[in-house]
Amino acid sequence: MFSRITQFGHATARALKLPGTATAPFCPSEVQGIVEVAPRTTPLRRFLSFAGPGLLVAVGYMDPGNWATDIAAGSQFGYGLLFIVLLSALAAMLLQVLAARLGLVARLDLAQACRAHYPRFVNLGLWGLAELAIIATDIAEVLGAALAFKLLFGLPLMWGIALTSLDLLIVLGLKGRGFRQVEAIILSLVTTIGLCFLIELFLAKPSAGGILMGAVPDLGRLGDPEALYLAIGIVGATVMPHNLYLHSSIVQTRKTEAGLHGTREAITMTTLDTVVSLVLAAFVNAAILILAASAFHAHGHTTVADIEDAKALLSPLTGAAAAGLLFAVALFASGQSSTFTGTIAGQVILEGFLDIRIPCWQRRVITRVLAIVPALIGVAVMGEHGVGTLLVMTQVALSLQLPFAVWPLIRLTGRKTVMGAHTTPVWMQVTAWALFAAILAANVIMVAHLFPH
Repeated sequence: MFSRITQFGHATARALKLPGTATAPFCPSEVQGIVEVAPRTTPLRRFLSFAGPGLLVAVGYMDPGNWATDIAAGSQFGYGLLFIVLLSALAAMLLQVLAARLGLVARLDLAQACRAHYPRFVNLGLWGLAELAIIATDIAEVLGAALAFKLLFGLPLMWGIALTSLDLLIVLGLKGRGFRQVEAIILSLVTTIGLCFLIELFLAKPSAGGILMGAVPDLGRLGDPEALYLAIGIVGATVMPHNLYLHSSIVQTRKTEAGLHGTREAITMTTLDTVVSLVLAAFVNAAILILAASAFHAHGHTTVADIEDAKALLSPLTGAAAAGLLFAVALFASGQSSTFTGTIAGQVILEGFLDIRIPCWQRRVITRVLAIVPALIGVAVMGEHGVGTLLVMTQVALSLQLPFAVWPLIRLTGRKTVMGAHTTPVWMQVTAWALFAAILAANVIMVAHLFPH
């Protein structure tokens, strides 16, 4: 499977004629400045030189955890929470642009910048929370991959969880490969996910009026505690803490021109790469919610919170036998693509905060073991039909940890001593702080509902 994906990824790269070298290794500590930016030719060729990091980041916005929250929201509330998906996508764009600016200007990722500017005890706390975010993300990947194995091959969920340990072979297969090759493989997987859901939407025939109504922001819809809980889960699934660390690191794989003009161009091109990639991720997330709303909620199935149930219901409700299969294939592609970026993000966080370098495969083993154990316990306690609930819980946990990544990001990118002439514009800082306040307030309200006096 991996060799086929690699061949498809290489073919995709050749078809797009992506510029840049691909001779450096996979681990982030060894890939800085490996992709040559194309000489000044056409604007498109110039953009393609910078394109790629945004795609790796976008993968985290369409992982199995997103599926669970979007399916539950669409099933229970129809199109009503679609505006949360769209607003979360805009919030993600802003924060990822800030992360990219930090990496391009300071030549430090967010973890390294925190280590350089904050006391040791603060860094240890931030590192611990970032690691929890990585584990929560990996639990979602484990559960999603196990579900994909079950849906595609009929394997029991426990066996599927155990098989996810073999994704170490994927990491070993990437050893010695450059970021251009990794990005091409991710592109092929993301394309698979997007095409599957495009076909699913065609089969489900959603209501255009319902989509438009759901896209209009209405905070009154969050009056229901369950709607608020799912909305926060969507935010946590969309704006993922580890992606901020990841993006600030991998943008440094582009060898840009020195000087003020070169940095400004890099910021512009990287911003465009980020926006385009996250628009694609937003389409996938919106498509999942719309699919659940049109296929489940519209037919009276308002309690579908399990990915397995969703797959089983799709074929009879849409009238197409291929609907369930496409759903399972997209889920498998989602889990595998998230594995790549999760490994890189974990390495960035460990190296950045603690200045500890270990081989990627060792990092992957540690993270995967820490994810498999709670996943097995969760399934043993809650049963196989509790996977949807477990997935939503991991995304809510990510939302609770998000402020601890957003705070230093806004602070550092707003400092002239860090960013120089490229300090974040005032309007971006104000918007980012407003977003931080909104996330914090939503988390406080959710905790108050979960643990009433």
